[in-house]
Amino acid sequence: MFDLNNLLRENIRNLVPYSSARDEFKGQASVFLDANENSFGSPLDAQYNRYPDPMQQKLKEKISRIKGVPPQHIFIGNGSDEAIDILFRAFCNPGKDNVILLPPTYGMYEVSAHINDVAVRKIPLLENFQMDIDSISEAIDENTKLIFICSPNNPTGNSMEREDIEIVLNNFDGIVVVDEAYINFAKQKTMISELTEYPNLVILQTLSKAWGLAGLRVGMAFASEEVTGVFNKIKPPYNVNAVSQQLALDALENVGQVNGWIRRTVEERERMVKALAALSFVKKIFPSDANFLLVRVDDAPGLYRYLVEQGIVVRDRSNVILCEGCLRITVGTEAENTVLMEALMKK
Repeated sequence: MFDLNNLLRENIRNLVPYSSARDEFKGQASVFLDANENSFGSPLDAQYNRYPDPMQQKLKEKISRIKGVPPQHIFIGNGSDEAIDILFRAFCNPGKDNVILLPPTYGMYEVSAHINDVAVRKIPLLENFQMDIDSISEAIDENTKLIFICSPNNPTGNSMEREDIEIVLNNFDGIVVVDEAYINFAKQKTMISELTEYPNLVILQTLSKAWGLAGLRVGMAFASEEVTGVFNKIKPPYNVNAVSQQLALDALENVGQVNGWIRRTVEERERMVKALAALSFVKKIFPSDANFLLVRVDDAPGLYRYLVEQGIVVRDRSNVILCEGCLRITVGTEAENTVLMEALMKK
């Protein structure tokens, strides 16, 4: 049975979090002499001399209305990578505990594990890029604290079977992290609605992909109020800067524009599939629910170098398990995709 208190590292369970000046203040005021800021202003803008809201309350409220989840179930991080790192620091004892990863998948999970001295147990996906449920079950022991499931998966592009994710959630007493960075491009719906059913579920999303805010570094974790409380206990006091908070708020007013970009991306993805399929050196185009395609080709490293010479950068994934001979190609604008296809047709 899932027991958050028992799952937490003892030092985190006993941690007294840092209390910033803005954490302690509640209400309205016109004179702020509590945080040792420069009261005269900033060379850039008067507002930048003040620390940002440490809990990003306005941003959480806006995201809450869009996602349909209460603000207290939302954690905002300096990119999703901050949430990933906090998960390791909260639940995994260095040199003792382990996590389960499902390669090929997002590489930052393993990097964070190594940074935190946490053992990694790799259970490769099946040939169809779905989860090997039996092998996952066999790999779990009393020191397994986290299982990372990327869906839609990077670099393969496919969504994981919802039933398989639920099997893992129902049979694992640790934290199941479902990374939905690419969910906006998928037919499959987010698992946010399942949060009330699974207290061990953590969902990661980001404003870096469909929302076009990669440069702001704003990531989100959705979880039970108890789990987001753990995130807030560990995070630095002002982990998301004022500029990122305000620009994210402004961007979130443009849902219609973003939905239009998503539609165009999916249309371009399908156009690329048709064009790539006509090339003799393309061996397979894997189905994608993301804003990229995994494409198996003859001589992937050579084709990668050729494209670089043409001023086109894609990702060579040929050294990744199950992705041998593959390039990962992001879906660009109509013009960018045309340039790519013209270069490939000249190869």
